[in-house]
This record gives sequence, C-alpha cells and structure tokens, in this order.
Amino acid sequence: MPAAGSPLVPTASALRRTAGFALVFLIATFAGRMTVIEGSSLSLVWPSAGVAVLWFTAQRHERSQWLDAAVFAALTFTVNVLTGAPAELAVAFVVANLVQVWVFLRLFKLLCPDLWEFAGWGRFDRVQHVWRLLLAAAASTLCGTAIGPTASWILTGQWAWISTAVWLIRNTVSVVLIGAVGLRLGRFFGSYGDAASAFRAAWAMLRGLGAWRRLECAALIVTSALAYVVAFGINHDLPLAFPLLAVTVWAGLRFNTTFVVLHDLIVGAAGILFTLNGHGPFASIESAPVRAMVAQVFVGLVTLVGLTLALSRDEREALLRRLSAAEESASGQARLLTTIVDTMHDGLAVLDAEGRFLMRNPATQRLLGGVTSPTDRLAGSEHYGLFHPDGRPLRDDEMPHLKALAGHEVSGMDVVVRNPGVPEGRTLSVSAIPMPSPEGGVVMVLHDVTAERRHRDELTAFAGVVAHDLRNPLTTIEGWADVLAETVEEQPGAEGPGGVKDVIARIKRASARMRHLIQDLLTYTTARDAAVRPATVDLAGVVRDIVSARADLPAHLSGAHPPRFHLGDLPEVRADPALLRQLMDNLIGNAVKYVAPGSTPEVTVTSGPAGRGWVRVEVADRGIGIPPGQHEAIFENFHRAHVKAGYVGSGLGLAICKRIVERHGGTIGVEDNPGGGSRFFFTIPAPG
Repeated sequence: MPAAGSPLVPTASALRRTAGFALVFLIATFAGRMTVIEGSSLSLVWPSAGVAVLWFTAQRHERSQWLDAAVFAALTFTVNVLTGAPAELAVAFVVANLVQVWVFLRLFKLLCPDLWEFAGWGRFDRVQHVWRLLLAAAASTLCGTAIGPTASWILTGQWAWISTAVWLIRNTVSVVLIGAVGLRLGRFFGSYGDAASAFRAAWAMLRGLGAWRRLECAALIVTSALAYVVAFGINHDLPLAFPLLAVTVWAGLRFNTTFVVLHDLIVGAAGILFTLNGHGPFASIESAPVRAMVAQVFVGLVTLVGLTLALSRDEREALLRRLSAAEESASGQARLLTTIVDTMHDGLAVLDAEGRFLMRNPATQRLLGGVTSPTDRLAGSEHYGLFHPDGRPLRDDEMPHLKALAGHEVSGMDVVVRNPGVPEGRTLSVSAIPMPSPEGGVVMVLHDVTAERRHRDELTAFAGVVAHDLRNPLTTIEGWADVLAETVEEQPGAEGPGGVKDVIARIKRASARMRHLIQDLLTYTTARDAAVRPATVDLAGVVRDIVSARADLPAHLSGAHPPRFHLGDLPEVRADPALLRQLMDNLIGNAVKYVAPGSTPEVTVTSGPAGRGWVRVEVADRGIGIPPGQHEAIFENFHRAHVKAGYVGSGLGLAICKRIVERHGGTIGVEDNPGGGSRFFFTIPAPG
C-alpha cells in the first residue's frame, strides 16, 4: 500500500472527483447496456465512452490515476457481467475501454496542448478544438473497436460488420458530444469555483439579456421542442430529421456556445430515444443496429454544426473585440504622439522621397519665421532665407533634406534663417536622417540654437580678452622678475631660504603656474564651446609630431631621462584636427609626466577597431598609475589624483580630453596597465 503522504495517495479533491465520476459512469454504463443488440453483447449506444474521457481528463494532473483506472475497470466489468455478458467478454470490454481512454488522452495532449496544460478545464472556445476533439475521438475509438468486437468474435464465433460499425460510431459520437459538453461546462463551472456560484452567474447572465434576447431564447426552446416532437414523435412517414438542423443553425448563430452544447445534448438525446423506441423518420429502418447508427450520425452532425457555428461566432466576436481594442489603443497612441509633436519646441518634419511633406508640426513653421511653402513640397533655400553661419547663401543642393535623400545622414548642421519673419536672424541646428523604408523619405529636426551660438561667441570673445589682457600683465611680471633676478645675482646675502633669490624663484614659479592655468582654461573653453569641424586626419602623423616635439624638449623640461615611445599602426580618423592634436598631446604629456623620480618614461600608442565606424586608441605608460577608486573622478574638472606627490597641474587636462572625445561622439576611460602604469583609451569616428 502506498504510504501516507506519498504522491500516489489521492488527495481529498481527487477522491471526490473519482466518486462523482464513478457514479455518473455507472449510470451511463447501465443506460448503455439497456440497448444491447438482440443475440449479441454489443450496445447500440454507449454514453459512458464520453463520461470516461471526461473522467480521466479531469484527473489528468493527478498522481493517483491508478485508483481511477481500478474503479473504472471494476465498474465496467461488474455492469457487463450483471447485464448478461460472459466474464471473458467483460474482461475484453474492460481492456478495450481502457485502451480507448488511454489513446484519447495521449492524442488530446498532443492535439490540444493549450487545453491539456491548463490547470483546470482550459478554454474550449476555438473551432479547431472541435475538429481536434473529433480526430482524437475517432482514432481512440478505432483502437477500442479493434479490441472489443474482435474479442466478441473470438469468444462467440460470430462476427458482423454492423457490430464493428456500431462500436465505432456510437463511441465516437458519445466522446464528441459528451466530451464537448463536459469541457465547456467544466470550464464554465471551474470559472466560478462551485456549482451554486456557477448557477447564480448563469442566472445573472440570463437576466442581463435584453427583453428581446430572452424572448428569442424562449422562442428557440419552444421551436426546438415542437420541431422534434413533430419530426420524431408523430408517425407521418415524412423524412423531417435533417431539416431539424435549422434550429441548430439558429442556436449556433445567435446564442452562447455553452447554451448551444446543452441544446445539442438535449435534442440529440431526444432523437436517439425516439428512434430506439420506434418513433421518428429513422424508425422505418428495419435493422435496429443500422437504425441506431443513423440516429447517432444525425446527433453527431447536429453537434458538429452547432459547435462549429457557435465557436466561429465566438472567435469572430473575440477577434472584433481585439481589433476594436487595438484600434482604440492605436488611436490613443496616435493622439498622444500628435499632442507631443505639436507641443514640441523643436521643429519636426517628415518628407517623402519627392520632398513632399508627410507631416510637420507648428514649431517647424515658427522656426522658419512663419514662411510656408506655396506647394506641398519643401521649397528652396532662397524662399526661406537660409544662409551659412558665415553669411554665404545656402545653395539648394546643400539643403539638409536633399543630402539625407542622397543617403548621407546630416547631424547638427548650423543654418541661419533671415527673412521678414526673423529680420534679426535665427540660427537653427538641423539634422536630417534617411528613413529605412522601401519608399524612402527623411525625418528632419530643427533646433533653435541662436542663444547657444550667441553665448559661444561671447565666450570666444572673452577667451580672446583673457588671452591678451591677462597674459600681457603676466608677461610684464615675468619680465620684471627676470630683471630683478639678474640685478641681485651678484649681491651677497641673497642666497638661502627666505633670501631674495628664493623669493624671486617663488614669484617665477607662481607666474608660470598662472600662465598654465590660463592656458588650460582657454583650452577647456575651446574644447567645450568651439565648433567641431571634422575632417579626415592622419592620426599617425599627429602622434609623430607630438612625439618629436617631446623628444626635442630640453632636459630640464622633458625630465632626467628622455622618454621612449612605441607606436603601433595608427589609422586615419574623422575628427577636428586641432582638438585631436590637443587630445593626444594631453594624454601623451600625462604619460611622460607622471613617472616615478629617476625613471625613464615609456609610452605606447596603439589602435584597433571598435565596432562599425569607430576606432579605439590606447595610450599606455609605465608610470605611477591611478590611485584606487579614482579611475572615473580624474576626468572631472579640477580633480588632481596626485596632489601630495609634487606633480604640477591644474586638474583640467583630462577634463579637456573627456570633453573633446564626447564632442566627437566617443567615450574615454582608463584602466590599470598590466605590469604597472595606466592605459587610457578612447573611441573616435573612422572615416565614413
């Protein structure tokens, strides 16, 4: 016996389901055995086939299915023996029914995984579920048919094709009809937890129907009852069975699928009962087995027609709901996007391959001084009054959207607008990006940079003032300090700490630091605000010039030991020549500067690809390295990593490098160099 707590021990809920299905199966089996063919052990109808597949489908996720199989086998054997079947044949019927159920479960799992994997009964709500249920039912009953009638033939010595046909058709129809009813009702009841809640929900749905809808439902029920009574209950020898499909079509087209399967079950059962009792259009068939088969084929047809129509309507309505929801969502997104675009301060325009406006926001017209195109196309530069920042008129072939249509992305092109709408002039930064679509087109963005460019010009002017007005008095101080040093050169008592010569040296060092600080501030301002004018630059040539200049420095400037340089293959890059030179000079200068006293600076400059359109450049040294935790902070303004080590600097050198790299769209960083020192790296665009 399985131990308590074992996965083979059924749970309380599993036991309740087993008991419930066993009772229903027992009733269905007795009902089927009441229709045994005279002189045979085969029944004309077999509702227990449908109950059996529902039983094991409901228990499919339980580990204790052995108990269900045992109860199922015992009931099948007992009822068959009690209703006149020999014990050997009853055993064969048990085996046939178990095989039939097992094959159905395997096929159901394979054909309807969405229903199988669901924790409850799943959602039997698609047309393909009906046809896959029919396929699983037909295939599984075919396997059962291969065992049951064959065993009967072996044990009784009698075989007739009608017996095989009866088994196959009755079980298939039973599995499809009762299986569909059970799957649909099981899903409905499972949604509400218990039968009472389900009935209350059903009653609420019925009450929620409109008056005309409830009237139609009542009319369908009355019409169905009258139609089946007339067709089956009155002996008029008229073939009225198949016209009864009209009420099934009515139900399938107009009512809920759960209602339709119940309607199919009731009218189907009525038709079979009438036929078995000798009433209706099929009663004239002399052979009882053939009569039962025809009636059950009719029931199967009614079931398939009703389910197919109802589920097709459900799928169509669900699709329409999803379509309506998607349309509403898309409309909402479109309204939101339109609101965002219309409230943007930047101009946004979308043009097709012919230069026609597909979309433009109000800011576009405002930034262009209120001037509009007389057609649906973007007009020429003269119409809007477009100029280069240096005052030259912008030619039509230089228009950003035309460059983008030619396949060249335009980013941050400065264009000056000067027309009656903006007589004082407005500077726009224009970007135009080709759309990656077969139809082509351009997305163009206009950003007002008038204040920024004015600020930049003011900073440039200020830098010029600093360069001339502050350097001149500083040069005077340095000159008079030199004169003073020469004057006291031969005077006794000027030596030593605190002496005149020491004071003069301090003045000269302070003025030198002041000059370097002014130069660094000017360089940082230029790196931050000066216009970037990218061009194809020979990186190897720039680095060789810097290295040669460093090698030519006097010993008191270059250090006690001349630096050693190792240069790899350095390619051409796309950068501003002046800013690139400043960047490399700062990095190489730091590599030479920050070495231990008495050491020979050793600098290695290499490069390699860094993705499509980018080059990675590395400057490695064998110096004192970067203190832990400061690998990112050293790129901040005025940050000095070696304040107490005696190295002179303003703390702006690496901030200048970072600004230059970022203005070219790249990134910069530093890491420890294996074996000692630091390795600075940055990315820069490759020639396009």
